Amino acid sequence: MIPPYLIDFSLDDIEQTHTDVIIIGAGIAGLYTAIKASERHRVLIITKKSLFDSNTRYAQGGIAAVIAEDDSPAYHRQDTLVAGAGLCSQEAVNVLVHEGPAGVQELINMGTAFDVENGALALTKEGAHSHRRILHANGDATGYEIVRALADKVKGLRNLTVWDDHFAIDLVAEGGECRGVIVQRPGGARVFVSGKATVVCSGGTGQLYRYTTNPEVATGDGIAMAFRAGAYVQDMEFIQFHPTVLCYPGAPRFLISEAVRGEGAVLRNIKGERFMEKYHHQLELAPRDVVARAILSEMEATKSTFVYLDISHEPDEMIKHRFPTIYETCLQYGLDLTCDWIPVAPAAHYMMGGIKTDLNGETNIRRLFACGETSSTGVHGANRLASNSLSEAIVFGRRIVDHISQLPPLIPSETRMDYQAERREHSCQPVVERRLKLQKVMVRYAGLRRQADGLAKGLDELKRQCTIFHVNLTKREEYEFANLLTCAMLVAESASWREESRGAHSREDYPERDDECWRKHTLVHRERGITEERINDV
Repeated sequence: MIPPYLIDFSLDDIEQTHTDVIIIGAGIAGLYTAIKASERHRVLIITKKSLFDSNTRYAQGGIAAVIAEDDSPAYHRQDTLVAGAGLCSQEAVNVLVHEGPAGVQELINMGTAFDVENGALALTKEGAHSHRRILHANGDATGYEIVRALADKVKGLRNLTVWDDHFAIDLVAEGGECRGVIVQRPGGARVFVSGKATVVCSGGTGQLYRYTTNPEVATGDGIAMAFRAGAYVQDMEFIQFHPTVLCYPGAPRFLISEAVRGEGAVLRNIKGERFMEKYHHQLELAPRDVVARAILSEMEATKSTFVYLDISHEPDEMIKHRFPTIYETCLQYGLDLTCDWIPVAPAAHYMMGGIKTDLNGETNIRRLFACGETSSTGVHGANRLASNSLSEAIVFGRRIVDHISQLPPLIPSETRMDYQAERREHSCQPVVERRLKLQKVMVRYAGLRRQADGLAKGLDELKRQCTIFHVNLTKREEYEFANLLTCAMLVAESASWREESRGAHSREDYPERDDECWRKHTLVHRERGITEERINDV
């Protein structure tokens, strides 16, 4: 049903250029990987907006790494495995916890200014972490500071070129090998970029849902492109909803960092009652999926659209110093973090699944790599441990670069490469209407809670939108919708297949976790459909 390419093309008829390493996306994964790759290769970064338009920019809480003397990789490993609910790859987690500290040091060497207290790196604690190991910058603007530092570094590198406002449409694969990507320039012209290696770092799928912490660019482009090209995608049913997102008339869905709860904030229902003790022994610092569903239960029980986050009992100066961005943003809407209870509700936040990779970030397609939220390395399992995502990006970015250096040069293809399908003219329904309909389907049938009948209805509605794949697409918003639709179907199909509740995936008709039957990954391939991969490490 989903074709291998969104567009018809003949590579002989469009502009062509070549580089060594192609990086699609410009969050922490793309920027860091590009910087490291440029030490030995010519690198091209393709970003559909700019270097400052990514999920990384909006990351508030921080980056997790073992820094404190009373912490250890063993503690970090255990916390990650517990949060991942039995689906983490222990090999991948070991890589993360042991190589993360060196990666953080490299970020510092590249100019990232993490907060310091009493001459040492300031560390905080977030949900499901047993120790303080979260480094942050400017209080609650960690992501912005990392992007600032890496973007400044990029500007001075001779081997690195940036194409802003370009859209990567399709990966071109031949004989199980990725040869490059077809890109649309700002004016509409297309160019084929070939390279020794292509690294997809295009972020997650937050725009699948109407209420999300993600920016507009998070439309699942990389996952959809790789799936069309023949890559396996893994664990797409596991979507993390952040528990505490500002829910106030006239205000955007603004993330209220988990670090606020880490510094002592409590949750109250609209009656003013604390409620987390009914749901988990870790109270407000329980894993995110537990907190999000607890909030949803309280909202339903009290017939409310929100609960309150209360940190007013903590010192005013600490709040303003530690959370300046959150404090100022809330103040714009008449909410004072130091004395008001802040109305919050869950919203789509992070994709645990994605393009399946090995420990070197490579997919089942040779020369095609994935890094960051668009990848599925096995680190996050069924539920990401807070602040592990930024660590994962730099750890596996470095591994990808090391592996690329071992690849032989790309041999030019001797066959004509083109693709032609029977396509109609554009459908009459505007893309903006179709996108809103898709988001409503996902919220209703594939959100925080799911069940078989709803998922089946959702899939039927999504399949009726598949006419988009059979028309001539020319505009960026059309490509984005096609990519969102692809990812929506992957999420719904995977969620329907997994008949249990685990981590961020909750089935009302299968409410219990079942390790005997379901301790395995969900794999989806464009031609082979849904398969599984059992987890053998214990």
